[in-house]
Amino acid sequence: MGAAVLLQSSTAVAVLVSNFVSKGGLATATGLAILLGADVGSALVTQLLVVRQPLLIPLLLFIGVTVFLRGEGSNTRQIGRIMIGLALIFVSLDMIRGATEPMMSNPGTQAVMAYLGRDLLTAFIIGAVFAWGVHSSVAAVLLFVTLAGQSILPVPAAAAMVLGANLGGGFIAFVLTYSAPLASRRMVMANLILRGGGAALTVFVIVAAPDLLAQLGATPARQAINLHLAFNVALAFVALPFVGPITSLLSYFMAEKPGPNGALEVVSALDPTLLDRPQRAIDCAARELLTMGQKIEQMLIAVEPLYDQWNAATASMIVDQDKAIKQTHLDIKLYLARLGQKGMDEELSRRSMELASISSSLDSASDAITRIMLDLAKRLDMQKLQFSLQGREEIRDFTDRVQSNVQLALNVMMNQNPAEARELVAAKEKMRKVEQKLQRSHIGRLRQGLVESIETSNIHQETLRALKQINTAFSMVGHPILLKSGDLLKSRLA
Repeated sequence: MGAAVLLQSSTAVAVLVSNFVSKGGLATATGLAILLGADVGSALVTQLLVVRQPLLIPLLLFIGVTVFLRGEGSNTRQIGRIMIGLALIFVSLDMIRGATEPMMSNPGTQAVMAYLGRDLLTAFIIGAVFAWGVHSSVAAVLLFVTLAGQSILPVPAAAAMVLGANLGGGFIAFVLTYSAPLASRRMVMANLILRGGGAALTVFVIVAAPDLLAQLGATPARQAINLHLAFNVALAFVALPFVGPITSLLSYFMAEKPGPNGALEVVSALDPTLLDRPQRAIDCAARELLTMGQKIEQMLIAVEPLYDQWNAATASMIVDQDKAIKQTHLDIKLYLARLGQKGMDEELSRRSMELASISSSLDSASDAITRIMLDLAKRLDMQKLQFSLQGREEIRDFTDRVQSNVQLALNVMMNQNPAEARELVAAKEKMRKVEQKLQRSHIGRLRQGLVESIETSNIHQETLRALKQINTAFSMVGHPILLKSGDLLKSRLA
């Protein structure tokens, strides 16, 4: 709930939690509980944004612009952006109120709105489609509440459209996590069923007893906005005790489907029917590339524990994953090559080359894990060797740094944010310095004659170099974005 209030979006919380669930950091049932809280937090945000305070707009703009222009770090400047965004939301609401005033006396508008007041099912569907269209249930709810407050939209219609926005909001997260691992999709699907099904059920309750809305507030706008909050709070209280059974039931219906050869079936995002629509095809290739990066991230997480205890099943899984990644890399190259035969404009052609280059970089990262790190971990096991305590801690810490940068690279692939791309590329230089420092530390232990360091010297140094190679491969994700914005030098030479 707190995260949704701070981010002003339950969808953003759903995407973040999806990453934790997919990596096993959270159970699916716990993730569903978080999403229910995020829905309540999103409803609280609408309560805050609907309040009209004339002094708030200039105050937020002044403070936001000042913080943005004078802020030194990216986080400080981001706070300024958030405050400016809040001010613009309030401005937009005032503009909506001003623009809709002439509609109040328009006979056509009155006829349409009166019809929606009688046909709540249509109003519910319109609310869901609109929330999906603007990709924000908060924005949709604020619009419907504003129309109700202007006496343009009847209260029952506003209530139905607000409830429809809850269905649309749940569907946004479902689409954004469509290619995520099954555990994440189960969580999001459960939230969609609860939120959408509960909203539809509430519409039927309003049809049967419309007088209940009068209990939620003195004005039409207050009734609609309070219904939104009351619905999400009630849904959370009712569903929270049953998140475990709900996710278990979905696990039965959404089970892994084995392919013809017994392996798990993987659906590719590379749709050949879209080759005559270059922009859509490029988006498909970008989605497949994101999936490729997520698989390599899983490999990196899985290989690190093998340095402590060898596990043949895990090693076999990593090798199989590497083969799948190599096939994906080939498929992406061929797909983009076929797309180029159809003819593209300069911008799409450049984007196609960037994706092909990133695919090659990610393939090299997969190689580093399978051909180098996996082999080194096996050598440790076969020769019954162990790192020194300090050496093992250094590798563990360096691996954590690389994993953090891999996660940042995946975020950049998804949101194309120049600020995060700059942070990612800057992290490459930091990692180079850290790797040099760790190499010097290792040489220092060799000079001291530590037996463990001498026996594992080559393995230690090669592991650090492999991790640095993986980090470099993922940092390439940020280069095209910074080249486009003019933030990347063409050469490091002085």
